[in-house]
Amino acid sequence: MKHRILVLGAGYAGAYAAGNLARRLSPADTEITVVNAVPDFVQRLRLHQFAAGQEIETPRLADVFAGTGIRLRLARVTAVDPERQVVAVADADGGGELGYDTLVYALGSHADDHGVPGVAEHAFNVAGRPSALRLREHLDGLEKRGEGGRVLVVGDGLTGIETATEIAESRPGLSVTLVARGELGARLSAGARDHLRRACTRLGITVVEHTSVEAVEAARALCDDGTALASDATVWTAGFEVSPIAAASGLEVTESGQIIVDRTMRSVSHPNVYAAGDSAYAIGDNGLPLPMSCASAGHTGRQATNAIVGRLTGREITKIKLSYPGNHISLGRRDGILQPVDGEARAKPRYVAGRKAARVKAGILNVSLWATSHPTFGLPRRRHRLAAAPVTPAEKAFA
Repeated sequence: MKHRILVLGAGYAGAYAAGNLARRLSPADTEITVVNAVPDFVQRLRLHQFAAGQEIETPRLADVFAGTGIRLRLARVTAVDPERQVVAVADADGGGELGYDTLVYALGSHADDHGVPGVAEHAFNVAGRPSALRLREHLDGLEKRGEGGRVLVVGDGLTGIETATEIAESRPGLSVTLVARGELGARLSAGARDHLRRACTRLGITVVEHTSVEAVEAARALCDDGTALASDATVWTAGFEVSPIAAASGLEVTESGQIIVDRTMRSVSHPNVYAAGDSAYAIGDNGLPLPMSCASAGHTGRQATNAIVGRLTGREITKIKLSYPGNHISLGRRDGILQPVDGEARAKPRYVAGRKAARVKAGILNVSLWATSHPTFGLPRRRHRLAAAPVTPAEKAFA
């Protein structure tokens, strides 16, 4: 009987890991199935561009995995039972259960409303393509009115900054306000913060600092200082959270629901489960948790792949660097900031800004898309056979 590898999620981490496993493991011994809710690969890092009115490429997963032998199951994951080694899924036909011998959990994350009243009912977000499309259509409607419109972006993290600047540049007829909980660009160096402020001024963005939104209504947001900010479209970018599925499964997770993994991305509670991307609570080489990011998805996906191949084939597990070099921020299509960080994740004094930074950021996104769309490129053509006993007695006892 073939060893069943089940990959949950086909985002940056899941799609790349699945393709790597398919290229490196012999199909005579393994079968790989990817479960994803939609048929396309979603460039999540460009969804703010999509919401602003631009077109972004969405490769079909069937084409991405063509020729790899990977089975694609279009369904939504509803539960994981690591004791029975099955995953429950739901689809148009009612769904069912999928068994596995090795599980790669890469379900990503979604917008976190932090329990703020009205966010779910009245706010938009760019955490997924359907929600970004909803925002895009709403902004289209505001522009068609010909009376302008007020867009309120809540959250000054990277997503909030990129969303506010992209909308302001692409839709100059709308007024954009960015609400920052603290100082705008607090995690950037002093020079980069100054550049960010100049970019906001150039794009006509109103910045409200040291303010928290405590409630969202249909036409305004209520702040902690008692003020109300009028809005025709409130965009919530104040954080992300993972699905509760892992926590409900009995896997060992953090308070936030991320799966706690060892240095090889293997669950510390269930040795045949690996996590990658936003779903994994992984400690970087600097001793700090890796942030939710595309870079972290690449690192954790590659490490999980190396570990699975090594353990199943009896080979040494290659460990890759788990580092986070810095932040790459787009400020519209012609401006940006590249902010390196040190070993403690603190901004270094030096930074790169302007068109050069914008070109570098665009290049990073293009490479990420290409690598995900061609998951087997550059890998060894030789596919390894599984060892006679890929799971040791100690691992069985650990489970």
